[in-house]
Amino acid sequence: MKKVLVLGAGQLARMMQLAGTPLNLDIKAFDVRSGKVVLPIAPHHAYGDLAEGIANADVITAEFEHVAHDVLAECERSGKLYPTSESIKIGGDRRLEKSLLESCNAANAKHHFVNTKEDFDAAISKLSLPIIFKSALEGYDGKGQWRLKSMEQAEQVWLEMAEFISASTTQVKQGIIAERMVPFDREVSLVGVRRVNGDVAVYPLTENHHTNGILSVSLAAPVHSTLQEQAGKVFKALTDKLNYVGVMAIEFFQVGDELLVNEIAPRVHNSGHWTQQGADTCQFENHLRAICDLPLGSTALVRPTAMINIIGEDTIPDNVIAIPSVSLHWYNKSKRAGRKMGHINVSGDTEQQLAERLLALSVYLDEKAFPDLAEFALSLIHI
Repeated sequence: MKKVLVLGAGQLARMMQLAGTPLNLDIKAFDVRSGKVVLPIAPHHAYGDLAEGIANADVITAEFEHVAHDVLAECERSGKLYPTSESIKIGGDRRLEKSLLESCNAANAKHHFVNTKEDFDAAISKLSLPIIFKSALEGYDGKGQWRLKSMEQAEQVWLEMAEFISASTTQVKQGIIAERMVPFDREVSLVGVRRVNGDVAVYPLTENHHTNGILSVSLAAPVHSTLQEQAGKVFKALTDKLNYVGVMAIEFFQVGDELLVNEIAPRVHNSGHWTQQGADTCQFENHLRAICDLPLGSTALVRPTAMINIIGEDTIPDNVIAIPSVSLHWYNKSKRAGRKMGHINVSGDTEQQLAERLLALSVYLDEKAFPDLAEFALSLIHI
């Protein structure tokens, strides 16, 4: 039985444990808040501190990018960490991410680094409006972002960013990335996996929809082979460059027939949760297979599937699971506004059937909590 230690004890570690148990893997997690090693599905059980967790593990991985650098260094020294600390840090710092993309000639939005007022003015001159400014560190779910659409806003936006930078308590110095806003057709993501021996497998591109800056729905359905091939080449280039091991997600803007990288996540990803019901081998199992140097499982789309995030709600009507091919996944979290509490996976034999089931689901769910679901389902009805 291989022993795996996950840095972070949230829902992703929980789903790794659920996926790893049938493979006879022993999954523990290091809770970065308590400093204790715990069982992801029962975090009240503690198994010592980080040093003990490292000593007892055969393999170490991470469920999120924002792991303290001293923790990463300690894990790296053990020779058990996959992916490397370099890869994990890149996922947590947009400056490192942009440098990686440039080194791999991966198309992405035109950008400029901002640390001072002079940098801010240069970004406006170089990129032209509209511009989106993103924090280099700790930005997710729409947080740490500012949009500049007219010069009348410039002074206020700079003052807010300057205050944000000066108030930062991050170990690494905070900064801002300015990007020319891309008039994209849609946002898609690719979840792929690379094994220790270099074997690569990728899931089909997933179409993503956001509500108030948070991912609300991801749809996995057949896509144009040209786009799939383009995304796969980017995945291979990035993972080969990093000698990456494990699952990585890449978010893209689709502009016509071209994909521009928006950001990368060196871990299992929210937009890949559909794989639990839409693929033979889910992203969580494939991540564990990769880091434990086991043969990768199939990433082919078995049936059209959508994932709906449950945000800020701790209950939904029981009638939801009466709809065919609906699966619930709760995270055992306390209720909080804006918090991802769980997700719902819905599948269909065809895209039309999936759309009809999504529409049926929207009837049972609170429209205030799931405001875009009915509209999204209706948009798919006449595919």
